[in-house]
Amino acid sequence: MNVEGYCAPEFGGVREALASNISDDIELGASVVVDIDGERVVDMWGGHRDVDRQVPWTTDTITNVWSTTKTVTNLAALMLIDRGLVDAFSPVARYWPEFAAEGKGDIEVRHLMSHTSGVSGWDGPFTTEEMYDWETSTSKLAAQAPWWPSRTESGYHAASQGHLIGELVRRVTGQSLRHFVAEEIAGPLGADFGIGAAEQDWPRIADVVPPPPPTGDEVPDPLLVRRKTFLGPLINATSANTPAWRNADMGALNGHGNARSVARILSAVSRGGTVDGVRLLGPDTIDLIFNEQSNGVDLVLGVPLRFGIGFALPQRNTVPYIPDEKICFWGGWGGSLIVMHPDTKMTFSYMMNRMGPGIIGSERAGQYLTATYEAMR
Repeated sequence: MNVEGYCAPEFGGVREALASNISDDIELGASVVVDIDGERVVDMWGGHRDVDRQVPWTTDTITNVWSTTKTVTNLAALMLIDRGLVDAFSPVARYWPEFAAEGKGDIEVRHLMSHTSGVSGWDGPFTTEEMYDWETSTSKLAAQAPWWPSRTESGYHAASQGHLIGELVRRVTGQSLRHFVAEEIAGPLGADFGIGAAEQDWPRIADVVPPPPPTGDEVPDPLLVRRKTFLGPLINATSANTPAWRNADMGALNGHGNARSVARILSAVSRGGTVDGVRLLGPDTIDLIFNEQSNGVDLVLGVPLRFGIGFALPQRNTVPYIPDEKICFWGGWGGSLIVMHPDTKMTFSYMMNRMGPGIIGSERAGQYLTATYEAMR
């Protein structure tokens, strides 16, 4: 059998879709979880960790989840807001004085969390290796000017958001983001997730398989924001399989986990802020997530997006399989996806190692989520 784990009978369509995609070589290895108020009605995995199909994807396999990491990083920021240590509507410079340089004194915490700060990447030249160096990378972000003037217009902070929010976390708590996630989120919840990955866990990591090359379709970029973002720095997907990447603290890019651990953590949003007695957020802070900050064509990704504070909100033109309800979500380069639906207390999570084209979800993610909602009708 190419799919293992549990699937409640009414969610059989999710199992069928995952099994079919693995059998047809659309998936290499993947995991899918559907949590409804703490009950895992789907907790499945299957396929292989390696392209030679010699090592099966097992219950404890983890992988680099790319920008799904941002959802945990933003959760960390929301926790500081919930504790009264950070005000979402205060200037970043209140906590990180150096950030006020080059006209950024009025940029607020919520702008970092909604991709509207104007600091969507690093001024070039800037390398991936420099991104691994915390002091170098955060100092450069603090010193540069924003790339566009509007704070209601998003430009996806592809690689920089983790450093921006991570330095905010460090200034407020004295802890690195990596340590905060381990001690304040993953540890208390018993979630198999980390920013980066400890060396003892490397043998169970499924290396990522890069996506197909871009089609060459041009996206209008009059302000050069898209170009500057993806060149600052230019990231090769195979970098995620290296020791240097796994040792770094990059809250936008190098979280390692699986569908079960990501769902465990983000179910805090769906379940009112408390997971099995562990309180991460209060109701008012969860409501803050749905405070719309931008709604329009993203300057970096070139498609219509809506952002609240910390997560994307439904935009049917771009992600048609996410219902236009009180839902928040995001995913990772290549197709992973995490969806939180407070009204139904449902959390959907899909993590995989073979990357597909694009950054926002994927056809595979759409299949599994659609089957999930069909089962819940």
